Amino acid sequence: MKTNKIALSNLIFFIFLSTVGCSSNSSKLPSATTYTSNTTSVDNYEYLIGPGDSLSIFVWRNPDISGSFVVRPDGKVTTSLVEDLDVSGKTPTNLARQIEEELSKYINNPRVTVSVGGFRGPLSEQVRVIGEATNPSGINYTETMTLLDLMIQVGGLTEFAAGNNAKLVRMVNGVQKTYGLKIDDLIKEGDIKENVDMLPGDIVIIPEAWF
Repeated sequence: MKTNKIALSNLIFFIFLSTVGCSSNSSKLPSATTYTSNTTSVDNYEYLIGPGDSLSIFVWRNPDISGSFVVRPDGKVTTSLVEDLDVSGKTPTNLARQIEEELSKYINNPRVTVSVGGFRGPLSEQVRVIGEATNPSGINYTETMTLLDLMIQVGGLTEFAAGNNAKLVRMVNGVQKTYGLKIDDLIKEGDIKENVDMLPGDIVIIPEAWF
């Protein structure tokens, strides 16, 4: 068990060094938005459907072909009239328009609404925390999520964490960029300036302190 922990720590340290070495931007992130207006740093975020989501598809005046469907691991669903419909990565609105187009082959002027339950989303939308978090894991992104929200969900830092040496890896216009985070200052000192907005696909790496 001890050997496995050492191996995992070495792997995380290797990833940490790799991201630092490949970083194209180490500038400081802006503090988290307060969201007191309609203007945020995450403009026009729309939820994307992913495997495991529960979809409620309602076809107006056609209850016999309406119903609830679970998105399969391959990102598809099969409805009463449309087989193997690829839904992963689409917004509910876009999916509704796609279903209307498919149903128009069988129904005159169909009207469809799609609502989502379960909210698992595609893996590409998750925010991942690895390293010295209490419960390192992938977290489903939600609109207005901040670093503080994320740390609450993973249970905070372990006693061995070097929180002020943490890194945020983010894809910006197809380019990987790495930013420094000061999680110790945020959590232990209550320095809210160190709270930053999270984005879908972010990776937070928390290294172990070297005593």
